[in-house]
Amino acid sequence: MRLLIITQGEYGKRIVDNICAHRPDGWAVEDWRAPANLPLVMDYSEEMLPETLPPSDLVLSLGENPGVAELVPEVVKRTGATAVIAPVDRSEWLPKGLARQLEGWLQQLHVAAVFPKPLCSLTETHYNVGRHRVAYSDPLISEFARHFGRPRFVVSVDTEGKAISGVCVERDATCGCARYVAGGLASVAVDSAEFEAGMLHHHYPCLASMGIDDDFADTLMHVSGHIMQEELLEQLKPYVTVQYYTPHGKVDE
Repeated sequence: MRLLIITQGEYGKRIVDNICAHRPDGWAVEDWRAPANLPLVMDYSEEMLPETLPPSDLVLSLGENPGVAELVPEVVKRTGATAVIAPVDRSEWLPKGLARQLEGWLQQLHVAAVFPKPLCSLTETHYNVGRHRVAYSDPLISEFARHFGRPRFVVSVDTEGKAISGVCVERDATCGCARYVAGGLASVAVDSAEFEAGMLHHHYPCLASMGIDDDFADTLMHVSGHIMQEELLEQLKPYVTVQYYTPHGKVDE
């Protein structure tokens, strides 16, 4: 697969570095740094692009300015890409209305597109969480999501089932956070793993926004952290001790 990543700053750079370090064999990864300051409306978006861009199958748009969304259709035309991933890790970078507009532009070009919010909610078949979950079907995006997206772990525990002995990352978050969290969980007590994973996630730090998102009534950073914890707890279900609390003044019957 030929992947072109559009970046603007450190957010995109970290993701490019992680993908390049852990990409599967056969992936060709190129990145193009868009201008840091772009107008919200561009009459001639092609003037903002280089004369040539590498032929690509999939475009990953990591703009830190809404203006990047207006460049994506022209990037697709110049590269021949047939699929786009445009994540929403900060709503101000890709507002909801602009995302719908971009989706419409790409549909006219017969280009598949997904808008995972946050990026680490992406799987081979769907993205987003809860009632905002969206299904999709595209082989290129699914191929990307097999390796980068919603974290997926295989967890080993000690013979007594009390502590984590190792964590294998089957699918990393695109920014590399899942590998960081996995590296800090060795020897952690099973019953403390959810808390420790949350703390490690926050310390990475996550690249998602700390502003309250209207869709979730929470920060996207917290949504991302919950995704990480849920995936870990799914592996630890057989070992986690369930604790019951009796309210003060009540007795068991």
